[in-house]
Amino acid sequence: MTLHLRPIQFVDTPVDRDGAVARLAGGMLWFSAYEVIEDGRRRTVPVAELGPLLRDERAASLHAAITAPRAPLVLGERTLRFDQPMVAGILNVTPDSFSDGGAVHDDPAAAASAGVAMAEAGAALIDVGGESTRPGAATVWEGDEIARVVPVIERLARSGTLVSIDTRKAGVMEAALGAGAAIVNDVAALLWDDRALEVVAKAGCPVVLMHSPDPAKGGHGSVGYRDVLLEVFDWLEARIAAVVAGGVDRSRILVDPGIGFGKSLSDNLALINGLALLHGLGCPILLGASRKRLIGALSNEAPARERLGGSIALAMAGVAAGAQLLRVHDVAETAQAVRVWRGLRDRALVGR
Repeated sequence: MTLHLRPIQFVDTPVDRDGAVARLAGGMLWFSAYEVIEDGRRRTVPVAELGPLLRDERAASLHAAITAPRAPLVLGERTLRFDQPMVAGILNVTPDSFSDGGAVHDDPAAAASAGVAMAEAGAALIDVGGESTRPGAATVWEGDEIARVVPVIERLARSGTLVSIDTRKAGVMEAALGAGAAIVNDVAALLWDDRALEVVAKAGCPVVLMHSPDPAKGGHGSVGYRDVLLEVFDWLEARIAAVVAGGVDRSRILVDPGIGFGKSLSDNLALINGLALLHGLGCPILLGASRKRLIGALSNEAPARERLGGSIALAMAGVAAGAQLLRVHDVAETAQAVRVWRGLRDRALVGR
């Protein structure tokens, strides 16, 4: 089994802890130890005692990736920085999304207005999608998907709003990027469409690679994990390498553990609890847990529109693990929670 490192024992401030703590991904969190996972065994190594561990090439590489600042994304006149958590607003222009489909899917002007409102409420990015990826959803013809998303993206781009396109299809990626989208967010990690990697590499745009057990078939296949956290890490590590080999700059890759995609309740909880391990991939982490089924499973089967509290709880669990981007439906509430967290961190960083 390959060695893995998970940052643990986070501290409220690095003040007066020189040499005893390490900064996580250039952000606002510091940790004082690693959980070292190797050959089925787990042990704790304090940051102050890392010397012997870092003589191992794999461990040294992971430590460097975990502690290196994430490069900002310069996207035209906009810059996304990853030194503090940000919110991405979900804008579905589909009639059948599990949570909010149908609200604005046939009115591009209303959809764009909703996106601008999310940006004003604190979203750094608006993620526009024209095809539902819920279990059992029908595949949308490429032409219909383009017709849904392009008029909305054009309006958002003209307003100065930063946009990502949530799609698996190369043709939709091309049309969306041409309309003003700046980022591709693919739940299939560029594996559903044979041309997708080529399109992203040629465009030079950032891309979000999400884990799922069967991305070429839809992402919701059933699979039994021996250790979901390590298996998701290894899958994403291999996928990043393949995408880089295909011509995409590593600094323009983000990763998503794929909460709810081919994973049980136990799997999803383990991924969120262990999320900090994914910093070893060296890429910004996007967490998309908003209104997901696991919240209903833990709260008397609350329907999707009644999962705000659970969504905030999962978002803040992600923030506490260093996730840089939170993909959410409830932008104003999540952005407020992040601002309060930021205030707490700012106070901690000036010492006691």
